Amino acid sequence: MKQTLLDVIFASEKRKEVLLLLNERPQEMGHLLKSLNTTRQALLPQIKILENHYLIFHQKDVYELTSIGKLLVEKCIPLVGAIEFFSVDIEYLGTQKLEFIPPHLFTRVNEIGSSEVISPEIAEMYDLNEEFHDTSIKSKSALIISSFLYPNFCELTYELIKNGVEVHLIISPELMDRLRVHKYVNINILLESKLMHVYVYSKELNFLFMGCNDYYLIVNPLSQDGTTDRKYIMSNKKEALTWGRDFFEYYLKDSTPLTQL
Repeated sequence: MKQTLLDVIFASEKRKEVLLLLNERPQEMGHLLKSLNTTRQALLPQIKILENHYLIFHQKDVYELTSIGKLLVEKCIPLVGAIEFFSVDIEYLGTQKLEFIPPHLFTRVNEIGSSEVISPEIAEMYDLNEEFHDTSIKSKSALIISSFLYPNFCELTYELIKNGVEVHLIISPELMDRLRVHKYVNINILLESKLMHVYVYSKELNFLFMGCNDYYLIVNPLSQDGTTDRKYIMSNKKEALTWGRDFFEYYLKDSTPLTQL
C-alpha cells in the first residue's frame, strides 16, 4: 500500500532534501550523495519511494522532478521555510507579538528561513549587535526602524555616515516626543548630512527594532504582554534581506520625513 504524499514528502528528511535539491536542477546521483552526505545504499530506498509515487524519475544516473513533483515542491517550499523559521525557537517566537508584521510579509516569513535567536549577555543588552554594526559600515545603506535609541546611537550613526553609508531611520511618535523634550541636539547635527534620513511613523510601533543592511536582518519584537527580554532574530540569508527591505518600505509609506527637531 502506497504512503500518502504528505508522508512521502515530509516523513523522511532525506526524501524532502532530495526534492528540494532537484527543484534547483536535475542532478546526478553522485552530486545528491555529496550534498546529503550519505551513501548510495542509504539513499536508494528513499529514491525508489519518490519514483514509485511519481515525484521524480531518472535517465541513466541523472534524476529530476516530474511535473507533479515540480508542482508539489513549489507549493511546499514556503511551508518548509516557515517551519524552519519558527523551529529555530518556537518557545520564544510563540510568546512574541508578531502582529506588527503586515499580512503580506507574514506569509513570507519562509524567506527569513533558518535564522538565529540572539540572547545578548547582560553587559551587551543595551548595545547594538556588534556584527550588525560592523557590516553596516561596509554596506551601501542601513535601514532602521526603532521605538528607542541605543545609548551610543549618535556615535555609531556618525561612524556610518563618515564611511559613506546612507542611513534611513524611522522612529515612533513617542520616541520623537522624547527627543524633543530632552532637546537631543545631536540628532540635528546628524540631520545636516545628506546621507542621514529620518522619518516619523504616523502610528504606534508595536515592536522594538528592525535593522537591515547589505549583510544582516535583525528583528526585535515585543512579548505578548508588551515587555521585552532583549532577545532578537538575526538572519543573513539573501531572501531575508529582501524581506527586510520590503518591511521597511511598508512602514515608510506611513512615515513623514523629519528635517529637524
